[in-house]
Amino acid sequence: MFLFIGAIIVVGGVLGGYTLHGGNLLALNQPSELLVIGGAALGALLIATPLNIIKKIIKQVTGVISGGLGKSDYLDLLVMMYEIFNVARRDGLVGLENHIEHPEESDIFKRYPKFLKNHHARDFFADTMRVIISGSVQPHDLDDLMMNDLEIHHEDELKPSQALAATADSLPGLGIVAAVLGVVITMASLNGPPSEIGEKVAAALVGTFLGIIGCYGFIGPLAASIGARTQDSHLFLNCIRHALLSFHKGVAGVIAVEFARRSLPADVRPGFLELEEACKQAKRR
Repeated sequence: MFLFIGAIIVVGGVLGGYTLHGGNLLALNQPSELLVIGGAALGALLIATPLNIIKKIIKQVTGVISGGLGKSDYLDLLVMMYEIFNVARRDGLVGLENHIEHPEESDIFKRYPKFLKNHHARDFFADTMRVIISGSVQPHDLDDLMMNDLEIHHEDELKPSQALAATADSLPGLGIVAAVLGVVITMASLNGPPSEIGEKVAAALVGTFLGIIGCYGFIGPLAASIGARTQDSHLFLNCIRHALLSFHKGVAGVIAVEFARRSLPADVRPGFLELEEACKQAKRR
């Protein structure tokens, strides 16, 4: 939602100020300039970026549009982990095998469909629990294992935003390319009337305008937004890490999720009593 609101404000502010100053909106209608800049930018992106990163860019842009993680998502995560830890306390680690080996068939995981759809978070949790169930790893080694996983995932998830940021940085230069081509066309028409020459110069300058506004008004902020969502994903996984590490150290499930809760920033951290009440309700199921 804020993506569209921000884009409307950018367009409204720029065009509004332009028209108030006496500018003619029709003078900005230069499809050829847009084709030069957009085509060159897209081509450069395809040259510099592997196909798998292109797919991730599309996926992450869709994620930006659909919205990020909120407090309710973290509350569901904490309660879900509390339920899993309670099964281990009641039935032993062996009781977790059916839930961990086939999470999509688990009665507990089915109650949290958003977590199940988050494939990396689901696999991170399940794979780490498999290691814990094996009983052959010390807590500090388990922490190293999870940290390595998080670092690799974080670096991989940052690549789409980095590729978009590089494309944004190229747009002002491509705007100059479009402007230079417009000047070439203008120079070839110097024998024409002054009004025609003025129109061609204006069209060339629109290319510079489109490159700059595309960089700082749209693609650059979009890359920054994707980067911020990547940080949200890292925070989500780190919350899981704290809970699993605490559980492996032998603390009670309610304390393990409290360790995880304390790892969250204030804007998405559920309150202590809020989490306690949610865990009590889950226990009654």
